[in-house]
Amino acid sequence: MSAGVSESTRREYAARMNRVVDHIQAHLDEPLDLERLAAVACFSPFHFHRLFSAWMGETLQSFVHRLRLERAAQLLVFDRLRGISGIALECGFSSASTFARAFKSAYGVSAGEWRNRKICQTNSNPGEAEGAVSLGFSKLPGPSGRHQENPMTTAILDVHVRRLAPFTIAYLRHIGPYKGDTDLFRRLFGKLFAWAGPRGLMPPGFRYLSLFQDNPNLTPAAKQRLEVALIVPSGTAPGGEVGIRKVEGGLYATAQVRVRLEDYAAQWDALVADWLPASGYQPDHRTAMEFYLNNPDTDPEGRYHIEICLPVRPL
Repeated sequence: MSAGVSESTRREYAARMNRVVDHIQAHLDEPLDLERLAAVACFSPFHFHRLFSAWMGETLQSFVHRLRLERAAQLLVFDRLRGISGIALECGFSSASTFARAFKSAYGVSAGEWRNRKICQTNSNPGEAEGAVSLGFSKLPGPSGRHQENPMTTAILDVHVRRLAPFTIAYLRHIGPYKGDTDLFRRLFGKLFAWAGPRGLMPPGFRYLSLFQDNPNLTPAAKQRLEVALIVPSGTAPGGEVGIRKVEGGLYATAQVRVRLEDYAAQWDALVADWLPASGYQPDHRTAMEFYLNNPDTDPEGRYHIEICLPVRPL
């Protein structure tokens, strides 16, 4: 097989797997059987099962099961008024008893114990909140107000809750560790821009961003999903590894900051740990993202000007 044919085949496989992963993420509360997902990928069920495992590094069943449990683990902490049975059904489990067994097997405690422990930790003093599950990068200390500084995060944010309209992105997906890996981000964005430029998708003022599909405190680094993307017109056609999808609109807690690379995590920690508990909002299941507003290579101090966006909904 020639190199050209091999590359073309790989791109086609990437496009099909992108469609499947996007479909799973958007329909976790629905039946996701092998036959249905194989049809999304345009493969036979027999071959799709093997191809998915080879491509993603875990079986289809394990992937769907893990995403459902991780979503449930977050909802148990942040959606405190919702019953456990309701969360189980929203996350695609057929019954509360099925969910209870799966959750305890995965996390070693019952869903009720998980919720009670994490709520106690989020209401404790900052130094006592060990192991709390956040949507950010470290722990969830006790609540504080807007424009306050927490000794764990040392970041002050001016947070605004805004309703964003849906928009369409062209994206490249990476699965694996990414935190602090500037070379990885440069490679991915370079590849995306090389695809987008000749197609006229990078006009003056175009917007580009990263989207974080998984909670780094729940998902092993080797399985974390990152998307680098740029906003494109609706109706843009995908191309090989570059997928096209719509990002849901809705309420987002947003903050613009100028930071050095080593201060990235502190900004997300401040948003989740300092602002969120006193805000009257809770995280939503939509994807967290950050927009890039400058080129740090041309910044006099080498700082990144970014806008971080956390999906939220009222408590």
